[in-house]
Amino acid sequence: MSERPFRILGLQQIAIGGLDLEPLRTLWVDTLGVDKTGEYTSESENVREDILTLGAGAHAVEIDLMQPLEPESRPKVHDPALNHVGLWVDDLAAAVDWLTEQGMRFTPGGIRPGAAGHDIVFVHPKASDEFPLSGEGVLIELVQAPADVIAALG
Repeated sequence: MSERPFRILGLQQIAIGGLDLEPLRTLWVDTLGVDKTGEYTSESENVREDILTLGAGAHAVEIDLMQPLEPESRPKVHDPALNHVGLWVDDLAAAVDWLTEQGMRFTPGGIRPGAAGHDIVFVHPKASDEFPLSGEGVLIELVQAPADVIAALG
């Protein structure tokens, strides 16, 4: 392997799915007291979500509570319930190029804006013949860290 041209800086988010947002809100917002800081809906990603935030500044971690718009459509944001983890990366484009060269499989869609406004890409949870590296059963979101996060965590 050639030298890695990027660094993973920390945990950006966890995403939890369910068929109904209400029980998730009851647990995370009402019972545990995590602040709801936003909402997001995307028909192409089959999701309606509440965005919660733990902590502040560069050390803040998002908790995305997700409900499918159409439970039988893909992606199935509720299955598995712990849908994905997001990782801050200091140079997303370099990471994608290098990981692709290494044989990493990504989900369709390439680099694109995510719910929080940062550029994102997803590592596919399953390998293929063409791309032998994957998330090993876990959907992983790589998130372009903004300058303040890079400065604080880099």
